[in-house]
This record gives sequence, C-alpha cells and structure tokens, in this order.
Amino acid sequence: MNTLIKNAIIVDASSPQNGKPVDIFIQKGKIQKIDFNINESADTIIEAEDLHVSIGWCDLFSDLADPGLEYRETIESGATAAAKGGYSDICIVPNTQPTIDQKSSVEYIKHKSKDLAVHIHPLGAISPNCDGKALAELYDMKMSGAIAFTDGWHPMQAPGVLVKALQYVKSFKGLIIQIPDEKSIQPSGLMHEGIVSTQMGLLARPSLSEDIAVNTNIQLSEYAGSKIHLTGISSKEGIERIRQQKQVGAQVTCSVTPYHLFFTDEDLRSYDSNLKVFPVIRSASDQAALIDAVNDGTVDCIASHHRPQHSDHKELEFEYAKNGMIGLQTTYAVLNKIVNQNQSKIVDLLAINPRKILGLEMPEIKEGATACLTLFQPNKKWTFTKEENASISKNSAFFDVEFTGKPLGIINNQHVFIS
Repeated sequence: MNTLIKNAIIVDASSPQNGKPVDIFIQKGKIQKIDFNINESADTIIEAEDLHVSIGWCDLFSDLADPGLEYRETIESGATAAAKGGYSDICIVPNTQPTIDQKSSVEYIKHKSKDLAVHIHPLGAISPNCDGKALAELYDMKMSGAIAFTDGWHPMQAPGVLVKALQYVKSFKGLIIQIPDEKSIQPSGLMHEGIVSTQMGLLARPSLSEDIAVNTNIQLSEYAGSKIHLTGISSKEGIERIRQQKQVGAQVTCSVTPYHLFFTDEDLRSYDSNLKVFPVIRSASDQAALIDAVNDGTVDCIASHHRPQHSDHKELEFEYAKNGMIGLQTTYAVLNKIVNQNQSKIVDLLAINPRKILGLEMPEIKEGATACLTLFQPNKKWTFTKEENASISKNSAFFDVEFTGKPLGIINNQHVFIS
C-alpha cells in the first residue's frame, strides 16, 4: 500500500526539512521519498489545511482495562482513541483483572495488540496484584516485553519494597514509575484541601500528601542509584521539589496530566464527577506552577492518565463516584493552548521525551526510515463531542469544550489511520 502526504510541515529538529512544507511518499511502511511536489501514484493521498507531521507520539500512562474490565475499555477501543489522539505508542497500567504481574499477562497484551495501528506497551506491576507487599517477577516481565514497572493507580507505599524494586531494575536498566502519593494523609479526601473544599464541605487531601511522597521517592531512588519517573504531579510544592532535585543531579523525570493543566478546584463547585480524579485537581496557584514547569522544561512530558469508567460509576453522587477521566483524544488540544501553539515544544513533550524516558527507539523522518508518524492541524477549531469519542466510556469533563488544534491521525505499523 502506497501513501502520499501532501504539503505537510515537518516538526522534527533532527530533520533538514524541519519547518518546511514537503510531500512524503510512503511505500509498504517505509518512507521512500521526501521532496516538493511528489507525483507518485498512491492508494491513499493525505491532504489537509495547516497539515503538520512529526514522529509518532507516545503516552506513558494509560488504562485500557483489558483484561477483565472490558465494559470500561478494550485494547481495540483504547487503541482507536489513541490513534484519533495522535498516539502511535501508549503504555498501559497493570490495574486489570488479573493484574499484569507475570510474564503470561504481558504476553497476552503483546499478542492481542500486535496487529493494531498503535503499539501497546504493557507496564508490569511492581508487586503481585499491586498490593505493595513484595516484588513481582520483574525480570521475567521485562524479557516478555514490559516497558517499565508501576503499581499504577495504587502507588507503592512501602519504602522497603520500593527501594528493592529500584535496586533490582537497575541491573537491566529498568524504570520504575510512581504516582507520588502518601496515602496515610487524609486517604478519604475527595478533592484538594483549600478554601473551595471548606466551602463545599467535602473531605480533602492536602498538597502535603504529594510533597512527602515526592521527597521519599527521590530519596529512595538516590539511595538505590536508580532512575525513577514521577507521574501525575499536581501541586506547586511537588513540582518545586522536583525542580530542586533535578538541579542537584537526581535521576528523576516527571510528567503532568492535561486535566491538571486545564482545570482547578474551582471547577469542582458544579460537583461534576468527571472531575473526580487521582491525584486530585488542585488550586489555581498549583495550576500556574505546573504550567510554568511545562514551559521551563522541569516537566519532561505529558501523560494522559486516560482512565475510562462506566457511567454506573460516574453518574452518581460525587462522594461515591470512582476516580478517573478519559483523555487520549484531548491531550494535544489542551497542550496546544498551554504552550501557546509551540509545536516543537509539543513534540518534545509528547514524542521525544517519553521515548527517551522509556528507552524506546526514536523514529526518524527521513528517506529509508520506517514510517512512524503523527499528523496534526495546530490551528483547526473543533469541539470534543460524545459522537467524536472513540472510547467505550464517556467520563470526560472536556465534552463540548471548543479547542484549537486537532490530531488528524497516525501512520504506524504499516497502518494508515485518519480520523
């Protein structure tokens, strides 16, 4: 199958055509020609206003609920949502039934997803059943295709077990991913502790729960001499501590979510259960600190934290709703606003840095390279609707929000996916 991309601006600092509108001819999954006004015969011609192209984007923290929770999402539906969001690669958390905590579970994911347009990378559990009590079979999972290790939505609380994990994965240059959260501090909190939570009369979680966990995780990483990635940073205290530790050479990287950049606790006054997430959405000052950290480079990448929930678990009182929001299709649009449409910055945050953190091979936009591309339109106005949504679940606070900037699709794994 031949594909011709017409008049697309390349966003790739390593390419001699960076910033130039060119044609790209792809044959059998390989980039055969990059030039102006290519006239090769093609089965598919992709041409759109304001078209841009970069290497494929990569999300390092998504939940596809498969196996065992397919009423929320499946690998296939999640991959479709990812492709519509511009992702060629996504990493999925192990919080499934059964948990992805052994090689057979990793092999199930790899086998089921091998022919999809999106590469699905399993994140192996640090502990069996993500219970935090002992180490799972980390090396076996690594050999079977686990890209990194995390207990996902149940971050490791036992320092002794976590430091053993950090020491163990160091032997094969593995990576531990943690949501920094000290669960013993107000574990029943429903939102950020502040003026809004007091006025709403809801139990709340202070930023202290994150700050303590950030500090502990980095200290354990330093003791083990092993790298760690902290995801879902939500507070100004947490991001400032990471900034300070980076300045003295700590082996820590971090990511933030789109919804922590877009919403504040003021938005929870409507009791919209779609805004009940983990970590909690915090104050305007926390939001501003995160945005500054994205723009100054303290934040390494953006993680969607795509977490589908069935309507039965969201359309009820705020107190009883489950945490989570879908986000694969709206991440780029949110980020496009946050960085003032700086497309090179976006490609760093969505494509280059996640791959560096995970140790994934870096695609290239050059003749002879395997095509792993994301196509997007930075100035396109659009509204995210339930009809546009590709996820099985519909738990998004972004429905009916008008955005500027939309992914058009991906070319990856010899698939062409255009939404």
